[in-house]
Amino acid sequence: MSWLNDINWDQMFTAFIETIYMSSVSLFFTIIFGLIIGILLFVTNSQGLIVNKFLNKITDLIVNILRAVPFIILMIILIPFTQALVGSMLGASAALPSLIFAASPFYARLCCIAFMEVDKGTIEASKAMGASNWQIITKVLLPESFPALVSGACVTAISLISYTAMAGAIGSGGLGNLAYQYGFVRRNDAILYTATAIITLIVLGLQWLSDYLAAKIDKR
Repeated sequence: MSWLNDINWDQMFTAFIETIYMSSVSLFFTIIFGLIIGILLFVTNSQGLIVNKFLNKITDLIVNILRAVPFIILMIILIPFTQALVGSMLGASAALPSLIFAASPFYARLCCIAFMEVDKGTIEASKAMGASNWQIITKVLLPESFPALVSGACVTAISLISYTAMAGAIGSGGLGNLAYQYGFVRRNDAILYTATAIITLIVLGLQWLSDYLAAKIDKR
């Protein structure tokens, strides 16, 4: 096990904490923005609660464009915005804006799909009983789609872990940066494979948590 001596474990732990920090903070804001965008897409469609084809098309176009841009390119495009917001383009905090911009449209689309699966009869019954649009969203739409929303959040979290690894290639910190800068560039296989293994374990843990929560929440 002499290869273990080639690893700075304090550095590895710091990179692990940075990955968790980037993923958790960006996931928190992604869920908020993704839900808002997903609800907007759902309620403004041709069969929605507040039909607005123009707003729906514009929102849908923005979501599709952001989803189409590769994450590395998105990070580069957002460098001026990131520098203005965070004060630097390097470090874990500097990765947050691009992580949120990349993941929010993805989660918004998952939210919209979850809302589409809600029984339309339940929504119509709520309308017939005089429920307002806000009440339908908060009392019917969100509770009925909650299991799918949780599963979508877990899928998004896994995607964010992958994004943080890619962000490491341009100096965001975290396990991706450690694997690239100290593993690949400096030809230290111990760091490269250990950091990769830890990222894999995080993803497997999130997948297990997703399956566990889905089984507990979904009572159908």
